[in-house]
Formats: sequence, C-alpha cells, structure tokens
Amino acid sequence: MDTASIVATTITDFDLLEEFAESLHDTTPVIERDMSRLKQTPGDQRIIADLFRSLHNIKGDAGLCKIRLGVAIAHPIETVLARLRNGEIVFSEILAEAILLAIDRLELAVENLCDHRSLENLRLPLLIQGLENLAATSSGSVGTMAGDMIEAVTDFRPVTESTTYFELSQTESSIERSPARISDTLLFFRSLAEQFETRSPRFKDRIQRLFRLAVETNHIRNQIVDPVQLEAAVYMHDIGMMFLPESVWLKDGQLTPEERTMLRGHPKYAAGLLSRMEGWETAAEMVAQHHEMPDGRGYPEGVTTRAICDGAKILAIVDAFESVMLKHASRGKSRSMLRAIAEINACDNQFDPDWIGPFNQVIHRTIERHAGWDPWE
Repeated sequence: MDTASIVATTITDFDLLEEFAESLHDTTPVIERDMSRLKQTPGDQRIIADLFRSLHNIKGDAGLCKIRLGVAIAHPIETVLARLRNGEIVFSEILAEAILLAIDRLELAVENLCDHRSLENLRLPLLIQGLENLAATSSGSVGTMAGDMIEAVTDFRPVTESTTYFELSQTESSIERSPARISDTLLFFRSLAEQFETRSPRFKDRIQRLFRLAVETNHIRNQIVDPVQLEAAVYMHDIGMMFLPESVWLKDGQLTPEERTMLRGHPKYAAGLLSRMEGWETAAEMVAQHHEMPDGRGYPEGVTTRAICDGAKILAIVDAFESVMLKHASRGKSRSMLRAIAEINACDNQFDPDWIGPFNQVIHRTIERHAGWDPWE
C-alpha cells in the first residue's frame, strides 16, 4: 500500500469529511467502552463481534465518504479483530493499547483535516505500516509487533499493562517544594484552586497532578522558570473560569461561537488578579499567556513564541494534557497516559518543542515507576 499517497490525499468534499467526522465521533467511545469490557472478560465472542462491527462501520463510512485514510487505518484493525474472533491470536493489554492508539490517531487526523491543519506530525505512514504488520504477524509475535507500532508512533516503549493518569495524583515527587510554598499567599492561591476543583467531580486532585507535572518538567531544565511563580500560576491559571457561567465552562458538548468567545477571556481575569498583587507579576504573565501558541493561533492576544514566557509554555502543555484526559473521560474513555502523550506530541505548532522533550521525560519516568510487568518478558 502506498501510504504516502494516502496520507497526502487532498480532501475535495468537506461535507463528506464532516459527515465522516461526526460518525467517527459517535463510534470511538463505543469502541473504547467495548475494549474496556473485553479487558474484563477476554475471549468474549459477543464483545469481539461488537468491536469488529464498529471497525467495519468505520471502514464502510470512510469508503462512502471517500476518506482513504480511514479505510487504510480501519482495514488492518478489522483483520486483527477477525483473527481474534477466529481464535488465531489471543487478546492482550498491549494489543488493546495498539488498537486504541490507532483509533485515537485517526480521530486526531480527521480533526486536523476539518481544521485545514497539517498531518505531518501524526506519523500516519508508520501507523499504517505498523497496523499492517500487526494484522499479518504470527500469533506469537503479536505483543512484540504491537509494541513496535506504539513505539514508532509515540517514541515510547510500553512498559506496563495499565498505567492510569490519575495515579499521578498519588505519586510523590522527588523534587523538594519551594520554601515559599508555606506562605499565606500561596496557601490562599491553592485554596482557590481547590475550590475550583469542587465544581465538578472530574476535577478531583486535578491541581495536584498539574503541579507535579509542571514542577518536574521545569526541574529537568534546571528550573529556568522561577518555581515559586510557577506554583502560583498553576494554582491560579483557571480561576478566571469562576467569573463565567458554569453552563459555559462545564459544558460537555460543543460550544457556540458566543460561548467560545466568553471562555477565551478567562486567562485575563486570573492574570488581572495576580498583576494587582505585589510580587506576582511573573505568575500573572504565565497565566495570561497559557493558551497562546507558538504560531500565533492562541488566545487571548495571539502572540507568537518569542513573546510567550517559558512558564506559560510549561503550563500550556500540562494543562492541555489534563484536558485531553478529562475530555475523553467524560466520553466514557479510559485513556492511558501513553495515548494522551502521543496526542500532545502530535499537536502541530501548539506547543514549544523546547518544553515537549522535558515533559515527555516526566511522563516516561512516571510510566516506568508504575511498571507492574513487562509484556515482552
């Protein structure tokens, strides 16, 4: 298969593309749910049949909508599920992870096409080739082949059966917290963040996860960002949301243009509070810029890389990572850190590459700390 030509295919009918995107959006949570069920009862033929049917539908919809990429990704997964159904291969955690990663990457590719963004960073040729290899490999090599595909697409070799993101909140950082953390002001900031967390059960321990990720990422680059100011920014970056109607910032569905405009104003509220407090101007700058992007497509000001401070660049990555996890959790998806970090790395021009590398190291270390077993032993 000429994967390069498939990936480079120009979309000529965007109505068909949007139709496929809607269908895919409805189907992917069903696949995630059924994969989770299969993990509980491996070998359940009814669940395998449901998964096969879902992939067959994706392939059929992609064909009808002339999305060759969708067919190229769905077809080898369908073959894998057919072999699983026929007893030729055995279900495993690593096989499930490879399939779910492929579905994630297809969904992200379709989103990029709808937004007229590049697919270059998604490593789709490697994904498709890896799926084809997986579909054709011998039963004894399925785990190894699935791991090879995951590593090719994400740069991470899976070392654990089930590392969950929410274990981050239970992991103690080896980094000593700044002495100023005990100050009344920082405690006040943290109390505001904890109050924000109470607005939704999905936010439980959110601030603790964000703090650890941000601090460890900064530590890898020798704390070039003031750790005290970064801590304050982590606590305060979303406090501006509390000035908006909860119906907007807790909405699960798609925002209206008016709601989106309203939501994009939240960094200014929190930054405004910090800037009026003596000594927290640096934290205010981080908060104000944490939704800006290197290519100028961010908000609220649309500034580019050189104008964005390093603290904001860290905050942008860890906040987006958390958002990916919560977004899919609300859809019933049990997403692993491995697939979430793959999505963050695939977001072309959204994050500063100087900070993506250190953040990857933090996630890699976290995965290794939770390694319960090695599927290749």
